Amino acid sequence: MKKTPIKTAKISAPAKKVPVKTVKKTAATPVKKKASAPAVKTSAAKPIMTIITAKIDIGFGNHLYLRGEGPGLSWDMGLPLDCVTDDQWRIALPETSKPILYKFLINDLTWSAGPDYITEPGKKVTLTPSF
Repeated sequence: MKKTPIKTAKISAPAKKVPVKTVKKTAATPVKKKASAPAVKTSAAKPIMTIITAKIDIGFGNHLYLRGEGPGLSWDMGLPLDCVTDDQWRIALPETSKPILYKFLINDLTWSAGPDYITEPGKKVTLTPSF
């Protein structure tokens, strides 16, 4: 039987230790921010609407109108109010600088009784007209 020589592994010397540089920790210096102007909103200001609400039941199938002097109003032809509930009608009129003078009409034919109504611009009023 032939003996095969056993190979021995070479053991190399341990790796040299390399010194690690230590970084000296220092407190972070605060960065001074430049004073900035306040943010400016680019959206346009909302117009101040005048909201007129009439509390009256004028019967099924009828509509309530408004005639007068003010934004979008005329004494010749009425603007329809929106029916909010069975006895509540509402209209939003655009911004104006003058008081609004008006009357209510049923079906743009029958005028409300009494004097004309006057509302200051930008106000919300609820009225009960009589016919």
